[in-house]
Amino acid sequence: MADMTSGMTSLTVGFDLDMTLIDSRPGIKAAYQALSAETGTFIDAELAITRLGPPLEQELAHWFEDELIQEMGDRYREMYPTHAIAPTPAMPGAREAVAAVQALGGRAIVVTAKHEPNAKLHLAHLGIEPDAVIGRLWAEAKAEALREHGATVYVGDHTGDVRGARTAGALSVAVPTGPCDEAELRAEGADVLLADLTEFPEWLASYAGSYTTARA
Repeated sequence: MADMTSGMTSLTVGFDLDMTLIDSRPGIKAAYQALSAETGTFIDAELAITRLGPPLEQELAHWFEDELIQEMGDRYREMYPTHAIAPTPAMPGAREAVAAVQALGGRAIVVTAKHEPNAKLHLAHLGIEPDAVIGRLWAEAKAEALREHGATVYVGDHTGDVRGARTAGALSVAVPTGPCDEAELRAEGADVLLADLTEFPEWLASYAGSYTTARA
């Protein structure tokens, strides 16, 4: 039998972060509440965490004047580690999904719209160890990192993640664990729909076999 591990050394799988690998809602809610308290500007944190995915500035535009958005974004990112890291759990199956890629000799990378240092803090806190983390990329722009790292699969929860995968020419694996439901993800063109990441290792095992056969 061929050595699957050696045959999979060039497999790279990308993962989104918020609502794919981590349930960032409690932490982001706390960070918005802290920013609101500091600035005296009302932010509906409960509403904000129902539309996670796009860049921070897109959400801040609902609450601040245009000329303040950059300053508020910088301040939010500064406050974020204090308020958002500890309350944020891993999504079910997240650790196992990353480990499944690496167990096959592949590389697992995280490509996220989140500020890269804060993304790394989340992963370190939760004991999730990808091979690379690339931040501040959203939707189609995620294709830059996916192409650079040779990712053939990208896993995400948002229609923007589907577009990023398709732009990169990668297989889009979608999980309806964030703001987009299964119908929206399918309509955007997701190639594979899983209920959540607990289903990913089994799917990957099947994909790995076909991937190795194709390369051979």
